[in-house]
Amino acid sequence: MSTPAGIRWTYAFVDRPLGVLDPARTFWTAVTDTRLSEPRGGEGEFVTLLPEGADPCVKVQGVGSGPGGAHLDFSVEDVPAFVASALALGAETVAEHDGWTVLRSPAGQLFCAVPWHGESVRPPVVAGTRLDQVSLDIGPASYDGEVAFWGALLPDWTALSGALPEFHVVKPPAGLPIRILLQRLDEERPASAHLDLACADIPATTTRHERLGATVVSHGRHWTVMRDPAGGTYCLTGRDPETGGLPSRS
Repeated sequence: MSTPAGIRWTYAFVDRPLGVLDPARTFWTAVTDTRLSEPRGGEGEFVTLLPEGADPCVKVQGVGSGPGGAHLDFSVEDVPAFVASALALGAETVAEHDGWTVLRSPAGQLFCAVPWHGESVRPPVVAGTRLDQVSLDIGPASYDGEVAFWGALLPDWTALSGALPEFHVVKPPAGLPIRILLQRLDEERPASAHLDLACADIPATTTRHERLGATVVSHGRHWTVMRDPAGGTYCLTGRDPETGGLPSRS
C-alpha cells in the first residue's frame, strides 16, 4: 500500500561499531532466521538480512563512532519529495548520497529516505517472535515535538496511545513491516533508538537469545531489556508478533 508520503516499505537498522560487526551479524541472522547478503559500502559496513521466501526488512550497519543503536529507512517512490516534506516539518539533511538521503529529526534521531525496489512480502514470525519496531528514546523537553513531527511526516500511519503514558505508537498501514514507538525518558539526553521484538512468550525467547549469546539487562512491566553479543541493547516485548499489538486479556 502506498501512503501520501509515498512510503512503500520500511527497514529497521541494527547499528553497531565496526569492530563488533561479526558478532552482531551472526546474532541477528540467528534471531531472524535469515542469511547475510554480500557486504556493501567502502568498508563493507552494510549487510541485509535475507529471509527465505519474503522480502528483507532488517539491515546491519557498521558505524565508525559512537555505540550505535538503531534507525529507520523509509523506502519511498519519490526520495526528493519525501525529503522536502521532512525538511518542511523541521528535519535536517545530514548527508546526500546517490539516490538516497540521511536526515535528522527535530530531536536528533537519524533516519533515511531510500528508493523503493519493489519490496512487498513481509517476513514471517520466527520462533514466536518478530522484529517489528524501532523505539525512539526521547528526552522530556523534546518529546511532544517529536510526536508531532512523526505524526505529520507519516499522515497515513495511525497514532495510538501506548500501554503507559510515556509511550506513543505510530503504526504503519497494513503490509509495512516496521512500526515506531516513541518513548519519553525520565531525563534529558540526546535522542537514541533501539529495536523491539514482539514476543508471544518472553521467558522462552529470553532463553533462546541467551543461548545465542545475549544477556539480560533488566526486566520491565511488559518487556525485558537485553544486550546482544556486540554490546547493543534491544527489548523483548509482550506483544502479539502477528499484529504488533498487546495481546487480548480474557
